[in-house]
Amino acid sequence: MRVDLFDFDLPPECIALRPARPRDAARMLVVRGEGPLEDRGVRDLPSLLRAGDVLVFNDTRVIPAQLEGTRGEARIGATLHKRIDLRRWQAFVRNAKRLREGDEIAFPAGVSATAEARHPDGSWTLLFAGEEPVEVLLERAGRMPLPPYIAGKRPTDEADKADYQTMFAREEGAVAAPTAALHFTPDLIAALAEAGIGHETLTLHVGAGTFLPVKADDTEDHAMHAEWGRIEPDVAERLNAVRARGNRIIAVGTTSLRLLESAAGENGMIRPFAGDTSIFITPGYRFRAIDGLMTNFHLPKSTLFMLVSALMGLERMQKAYAHAIAQGYRFYSYGDASLLLPG
Repeated sequence: MRVDLFDFDLPPECIALRPARPRDAARMLVVRGEGPLEDRGVRDLPSLLRAGDVLVFNDTRVIPAQLEGTRGEARIGATLHKRIDLRRWQAFVRNAKRLREGDEIAFPAGVSATAEARHPDGSWTLLFAGEEPVEVLLERAGRMPLPPYIAGKRPTDEADKADYQTMFAREEGAVAAPTAALHFTPDLIAALAEAGIGHETLTLHVGAGTFLPVKADDTEDHAMHAEWGRIEPDVAERLNAVRARGNRIIAVGTTSLRLLESAAGENGMIRPFAGDTSIFITPGYRFRAIDGLMTNFHLPKSTLFMLVSALMGLERMQKAYAHAIAQGYRFYSYGDASLLLPG
């Protein structure tokens, strides 16, 4: 499909620079397969789902994966986006034209890394010096990797250390938050449980590739970056039981959805999973594992807007986004939510 079909005009004032406080005070647009759009709030979720439904969250934890350093006189910026092994990470590099294989980059707090190899997409493998875990080094030298549409408007600060983690964050390794889950609080989870709505967790370490623009003119020419994920056998078993008893699986966030769909067989059964996925979901895709999605509002021409258009239909999502813009919904990572129920 032509990528420009997924374009739309978004006024800059629609981009949220801070999250709602408290988190579950955010607005939520409910989009069903047919019928009118519903302007609701995240706190309405227990009444919008059914007893027996299960929400699936991503328990990845964002690491301070942005580094600012130098190679000689040159300033070098690095955003880690995928672990290769204990000491190596793949990274997108700013000012990469000043790097050569074997160059050492000096970061703050005595942290350094060697530019080991350049990848075809322009990213680099960085080999970190020393014996301390890379995550420990990042705590000393790195900062939270806010999306460019926020970081370009204000600096990262102390509030972001908490704001950009979900209440489920446990498994370190993401360089972007699974932002739909930012709306959840212990009180909301308790209200969902009281309504008979359960939840499960999986892990997908979100990479910086999620923010990269689609540069191709046609979706068939776009290559997705791989991300590592895991679904434990007992989680897969419980989720299959949800479907078997006639209830629904609702993914919270596109990251949860993409991993569930990666793990599902043609018959819709979710299998245990551990490895990379580069699944790219566009209109025409047949969903196998999920019955609905809670997600934020996404960028024009992004792979994530393509995904929600695959779930609900492009025309339906174009109308939903036009409504959201007209009604003042807040967009992107710190913005409001949508609940998509294809029916």
